[in-house]
Amino acid sequence: MLPNQPTRKPIIQGSNLSFSRSSEAASLISLAILGVALLQCIPSVNAQSGFVNQWERRVNKTVSEQPSWPVPVATAPSGLVQLARFDAVRQITSTHTETWIYGNSKGFDLIPWYKTEVDITLPSYIEHNSTARDGAGDWLLLAKYRFLAGGPSHGNYSLSASVNGTVPTGSYKNGNSDGSIAPMLYAGKGFGRFDAQSSIAMTMPTGHTAKFGRPIVWNSVMQYKATRLIWPELEFNSTFYRGGPSAGRIQAFITPGIMISKIKFSREVNNRLAFIVGGGMQITSSEFHSYNHAIIATGRISF
Repeated sequence: MLPNQPTRKPIIQGSNLSFSRSSEAASLISLAILGVALLQCIPSVNAQSGFVNQWERRVNKTVSEQPSWPVPVATAPSGLVQLARFDAVRQITSTHTETWIYGNSKGFDLIPWYKTEVDITLPSYIEHNSTARDGAGDWLLLAKYRFLAGGPSHGNYSLSASVNGTVPTGSYKNGNSDGSIAPMLYAGKGFGRFDAQSSIAMTMPTGHTAKFGRPIVWNSVMQYKATRLIWPELEFNSTFYRGGPSAGRIQAFITPGIMISKIKFSREVNNRLAFIVGGGMQITSSEFHSYNHAIIATGRISF
């Protein structure tokens, strides 16, 4: 996993789960929650149009009251977004061992209520080029609320908070033996064509705290609007380990990247349907690190 989602060494004793069983179960749960979120307010077929229109108005109002910066490559955004996202990450260690992470705990980011975002992710698929067995990672669910925000003509800033939880659905030690809860704070400020965003979180495991510890993750990003679509950026991703076998250590990465946002499918002003693509390279900047560098590719569709 990337530093903005702190990792803990998996301790799954005697796990006989296969990737198909764990990933299918978590995927079915994700789709079920997504279905409930979309259908719970629909009393009849005839009311579907009204429900969709109300949802669209709510999303348009929410995003119109905040800056329009693109979601960074790795750092979580300080504002709220509604999109579908898929990432692919290639991690390389000092011994040239490669690990591919497909999905990277991304999925559907929704705005079901005013100023509120709910993320329903799909478990990552982790492919090792070693003796470790490939398989599914853990399942994550996030709820986020935006307290303050202003668009370019009203201060160009945003302040939010979230809490996410993981469920130990991983197979073959690609996940963790216990779930976790992670509260997070986000802040962002724009300065003309520049913007800076930062987030800080603490991951608290639901069990085996002495083994996992409570790592603190701090991510920051600076972005520049070079053209209408092109946004170069520079990220700083740090994990401070508290407790556990890595207590007192710091893992840090510098991540130069670029986002191309947004390639719209329609010229209509209120049509949010657009394609977003980007990528970057994480480069270690600390003596302690679980891998030397990582190549990140990300694709999103906003709606």
